[in-house]
Amino acid sequence: MARGGATTATTYIRPYKQAAGLSAVQTMEERFAYGLNPQKLGAVSSHLCDPATAAAEFLLVKSEYQAATARPVERGALFFQIRQAFPPGEVTAEEANKLGFETAMRWTKGKYQFFVCTHTDKGHIHNHIYFNSTAFDCSRKFHNFLGSSFALRRLSDRVCLEHDLSVIQNPKQHSKGRFLHYGQWVGEKPPSAQQRVRLAIIAALEKKPADFVAFLRLMEESGFAVKRGRGGVVSFLAPGQDKYTRLRASTLGAGFDPEDIRAVIAGERPLPELPKDAPPPIRQVGLIIDIQQRMAEGKGPAYERWAKVYNLKQMAAALQFLQENNLTDYDALAAKTTAAVDRAHALAGELQTTEAALSKVSGLMGAVVDYAKARPVFDGYKAARYSKKY
Repeated sequence: MARGGATTATTYIRPYKQAAGLSAVQTMEERFAYGLNPQKLGAVSSHLCDPATAAAEFLLVKSEYQAATARPVERGALFFQIRQAFPPGEVTAEEANKLGFETAMRWTKGKYQFFVCTHTDKGHIHNHIYFNSTAFDCSRKFHNFLGSSFALRRLSDRVCLEHDLSVIQNPKQHSKGRFLHYGQWVGEKPPSAQQRVRLAIIAALEKKPADFVAFLRLMEESGFAVKRGRGGVVSFLAPGQDKYTRLRASTLGAGFDPEDIRAVIAGERPLPELPKDAPPPIRQVGLIIDIQQRMAEGKGPAYERWAKVYNLKQMAAALQFLQENNLTDYDALAAKTTAAVDRAHALAGELQTTEAALSKVSGLMGAVVDYAKARPVFDGYKAARYSKKY
């Protein structure tokens, strides 16, 4: 997390499967030994297990789950690891361990075994949280759902806010700039691929090409890949784009059909108007600015006045969001969150069931096709009275 551009608590979640050449318990013991290394360990806490025998206890729960469901222990993730790091000097090892324990308890809802190892061997204090992928009551397994990293980060932010710690504003980009962090996405969203295609089309038309072929050549010179399809279909691929954007009004807007482009080239109509992209999502709840820290960094009185107004607006927006959604009661908010997570788990289970049914149907369809292909041969063989000469 970050405040005023300085890095603070960050999170990361990773599943671990059975390692090649090792048994399930050996895999867990090997990973847990790193977390429990006394040369690194500053504090440790646990829930529903003893860290010293966590591997065996995790495996015992998995064995009971296997006996109840007939699903092998080695299938899927054995356990998950969460890493939670803090900047130097913000928390002590004991405080970091308490934050990690609270994060893990709220992440697992207390239904999964876990233990928290706080390491102090680096320049920053950080937690290694290990939790079993199988629930303690053997009723389910934890699935690393789509967006779990973002959900974990939001939960960690909430815990840090509740303990008066800083929260994320400018997280490090791990994708070398390809993907934007969430704050940049909602506040500084770049032009979409379609908008870039529109801008390039208008720029090419402003150069007054002689014909449509010359127009396509200008598009290629500006860095766009051009693909021609059947029936005169033309598509463009913007730099960094994964899918082609088709040149037609239904995709790019009025005035961007091939016939419209040809009319502009012939001087029969003006340049097409540039439609604006949809506005970025409204930030219902934002983060306030640490004015004192910014002033210490050299900001002036004008910035201070602006920051006070900005903070007031952010707090008002947060209060309005909570009131409009009837979330002013913390218990109601927690209940709504729990219901949403339970629904996500239920939908994930239904999705797996549907996928399994689709796989079975696909197999049956393949068998029907094979039968249809082989039936004429069998009928001829039968008509020949099963003669070997046939």
